[in-house]
Amino acid sequence: MSDQIRLLIVDDHELAREGLKSAFIRGGMDVVAAAKDGAEALDMIARHQPDLVVLDIRLGEGMDGLGVAREVSRLPDAPKIMMLTLHDDPDYVRAALDAGATGYVLKDAALDDLCEAARQVMAGGTAIPAALLSSLLSRPNRPNDDEVALDRLTPRERAVLDHVAEGMTNKAIARQLSISPATVKAHVERLIAKLGVADRTQAAVLATRWRERQG
Repeated sequence: MSDQIRLLIVDDHELAREGLKSAFIRGGMDVVAAAKDGAEALDMIARHQPDLVVLDIRLGEGMDGLGVAREVSRLPDAPKIMMLTLHDDPDYVRAALDAGATGYVLKDAALDDLCEAARQVMAGGTAIPAALLSSLLSRPNRPNDDEVALDRLTPRERAVLDHVAEGMTNKAIARQLSISPATVKAHVERLIAKLGVADRTQAAVLATRWRERQG
């Protein structure tokens, strides 16, 4: 099916790779390849051009998953990245976001949650467990700098950012604000530049952290 998500699994344990492959296939997705390390993952991306890379943080040899994510995010037409890991540590979440991931899912997630996270990432959203996101947002992070950055935004950009922080896609935001998806995309690009962040996920984290402090 043309609308199937084509994904690559990267995990250094064969049983984990096979189990994930079976789970994603049952969820209606197309697993185009599986890799055991970073070098093999980059080769498989070049060969198969997946839509999504599902990546373990800990890999046995060579680069760890964060290093692989950084390499993948630099590629032209880079696939989306979703980390799948046992580590429920907010520091790992922040590092994964900084490396270019827009999804962070724990390996004990239910099948439906795992597949929904993949779909959410592919739709342009962010998929992070609520408890981990809350822990991440509770970490101190230069509140004055956040406020100064947010003050640079126009009212329309702030409205778009509020919806981005709720995990909404550009199409959903466009419907909500009665503007075109292309206009939303332009607003998102401008607000990312003004906030000095790398992507919409980091913009969403900044906005949500600021809202939490405001009560």
